[in-house]
Amino acid sequence: MERYQYKGHTPLEYGEQACHTLMRTFKAEDLPPRAHFHYHQGVFLSGMEKIWQICKKEEYRRYINDWVNSLVDEEGQIHGFDSDELDDVQPGILLYRMYQETGSERYKKALDTLIEVVLNFPKNREGGFWHKVKNKEQMWLDGLYMAGPFCALYGKWFHREECFESCIFQALLMEKKTKDEKTGLWYHAWDSVKERPWADEKTGRSPEFWGRSIGWVPVAVLDELECIPESHPGYGKLARLVRELLLSVMHYQDESGLWYQVVDKGGKEGNWLETSCTCLFAAAICKAVRMGILDPSALGSARRAFEGVADRLTWRGEDLVIGGICVGTGVGDYEHYCRRPTSENDLHGTGAFLLMCAEMERSIQNI
Repeated sequence: MERYQYKGHTPLEYGEQACHTLMRTFKAEDLPPRAHFHYHQGVFLSGMEKIWQICKKEEYRRYINDWVNSLVDEEGQIHGFDSDELDDVQPGILLYRMYQETGSERYKKALDTLIEVVLNFPKNREGGFWHKVKNKEQMWLDGLYMAGPFCALYGKWFHREECFESCIFQALLMEKKTKDEKTGLWYHAWDSVKERPWADEKTGRSPEFWGRSIGWVPVAVLDELECIPESHPGYGKLARLVRELLLSVMHYQDESGLWYQVVDKGGKEGNWLETSCTCLFAAAICKAVRMGILDPSALGSARRAFEGVADRLTWRGEDLVIGGICVGTGVGDYEHYCRRPTSENDLHGTGAFLLMCAEMERSIQNI
């Protein structure tokens, strides 16, 4: 059977081009922010690992290992790591394969360090993790991705039931506090004490649905569901959460195949189509179908998203250029999100692109 291609490339080939572009741009140890064990590198390298899992090309595996080994020393100490923010936990998911392959205690010690950070991270009065120590009493959707998959993997590898319980509790609490019943979308953040300028005085919710923050949610929870036994009473609750959120998100997909920076306000002045959230939604839809959580008919939405992103790609010599990526943001109002600058080939945008390419390849090629 002929393999699916769009504009002459399979999803895997697009992913490999993105990997090589960044590998030509940065030595592994120089990935920005240099000498920092941080989610920017972690998201990109997580995407690269998904590509490697399909094609098994050694250069990708070696590049990931080189970055990890530049920051995790022989004693298992993590350098350039800030235990005051969940963002710096996320790259820990790269350590599991390296521990499995080598059996080296350096990686086990680093994993143990990170799980203690997660399980003992400051919590608000309802038990939800603060996003960062400086973001007191605030839960951000992004945090589910930063800590959840790492925690679930630890539970699976080392038989720690409390890790599964933590993941399930955090996701369901976030849903309870941020989900809008009318649209089914989730607000970017929630302040349990309602003190931030953006917090609604009654609900504590932020005012807008920021695309990439919503995208992290199903990507994270699906990763967790790969670790949590289907017999666990929380499994069905998380599967229901993912299904409902993705069905709601699909309602707001633009005719271009992409989603907007502020998801529910397509066409409103100032709003714009954003690449990274589109990639995350597409990746999550493909994976949810593969896991039996969404009907296969949903793949049409993912395919339109993939092709819409591919239509925006450009080439600079041999380098693939992924544009229209929000550089990142704090929490704010509509104008705040719309004013955020865009970048090309930044690490979390490229990482999201790689996740999409890997999941499209798996779904369409039935891998």
